[in-house]
Amino acid sequence: MMLALSRGFYQRPATEVAPDLLGKLLVHRSELGLRIGRIVEVEAYLGREDLAAHSSKGVTARTRVMFGTPGHAYVYLIYGMHHCMNVVTGPEGSGSAVLLRALEPVQGLAENTSGPGRLAKAMGIDKSQYGADLCQPDSPLYLADDGERPASILTTPRIGVHYAGDWVERPLRYVIEGSKWVSKVPKPVSR
Repeated sequence: MMLALSRGFYQRPATEVAPDLLGKLLVHRSELGLRIGRIVEVEAYLGREDLAAHSSKGVTARTRVMFGTPGHAYVYLIYGMHHCMNVVTGPEGSGSAVLLRALEPVQGLAENTSGPGRLAKAMGIDKSQYGADLCQPDSPLYLADDGERPASILTTPRIGVHYAGDWVERPLRYVIEGSKWVSKVPKPVSR
């Protein structure tokens, strides 16, 4: 049995949690069966000061969970049709989170898992998982560590945040170098 990551794993800045999520497993037990994917691409969102973060507008009905206890799921709908999943990080009240952008299929995944909307659809994740505690041992949705580590991680600017002023070019996207599952092949900023 795979054990959920501890609360302490998430109680760090998003810029530390994000690269550490690469290679971890996203596990969802649902009526669709057991689905497991290895995380290969993520983006860090740093709270109120980060103009690309939903939490930059403060606490709202949509962002409430981002300001709560780390280790919970922030699931939202974009374009009225695609769900996306973040994991809440940092100290409580920070509004920081890490967006899961792409998975390498491990078990029970036949659909495309490249891109945050496709990832959520393939994993059977929707707004009913909003606020789910990812640290509970019996949780149907959690992240786990099976000991596999990426050989090399690339850091690049985030995707699709053209509206975020000076935040557009900040290197807050992390990908496993060479993974064929990433949503967009990165142009590296640093290793």
